[in-house]
Amino acid sequence: MFSTPVRRRGRRRATLAVAVTASALLLAACGGNDDEHDGMDHGGKASASTSAPASPPASPPAGQNPAPGAFNDADVMFAQMMIPHHEQALEMAALADGRAQDPEIKALAAEIAGAQDPEIKKMRSWLAAWGKPEDSSMAGMDHGSGSAGGSMDGMMTPKEMDELKAAKGTAFDKRFAELMIAHHKGAVDMAREQTAKGRNATATKLAQDVVRTQSTEIDTFTAILGRL
Repeated sequence: MFSTPVRRRGRRRATLAVAVTASALLLAACGGNDDEHDGMDHGGKASASTSAPASPPASPPAGQNPAPGAFNDADVMFAQMMIPHHEQALEMAALADGRAQDPEIKALAAEIAGAQDPEIKKMRSWLAAWGKPEDSSMAGMDHGSGSAGGSMDGMMTPKEMDELKAAKGTAFDKRFAELMIAHHKGAVDMAREQTAKGRNATATKLAQDVVRTQSTEIDTFTAILGRL
């Protein structure tokens, strides 16, 4: 007598359960699709970010020091002229052995040889790296005679070198000091020109060292002449 309503209620409950289950499955599927779309968007953005070309390096600001190795004609001329200038100083310093009498003259000659020989090697290495010859027609332009038979850059004449070779004792000490003062002044002038016109930082640093060291030695030689 009551079986029909009961069956109907059971069917309605089963239908409702199926509907709820279907709705849940549909929502889960929609959620999964959203996640997949989100993942695709993120992946696309990440891919675009990593594939974007790197920005080119910024240019160095104006006035910045040139890169190591950069050079100009003044740097080349400085090395080409200072090498023979230093070589003559080494020749002069070698004459002190067996000729000089004053201990301070002997010590200065040794210091000059010890300092300038490595500098010659440095300057030769620069010219080789720059692809420039060691000798230049310009390097000998100032070697003409100046006042009192000297040269514009302090280089000794052959006559002066012969005089120095022939002198001994105090006579050698005095002549060595006189000629080395003139020689050093020429080197200081060339070095100051390099600091004003050169581009290479290493060459300019050496020029600054030449100005400082040889200016001090000029003062020392002058003081020696005052007491001899």
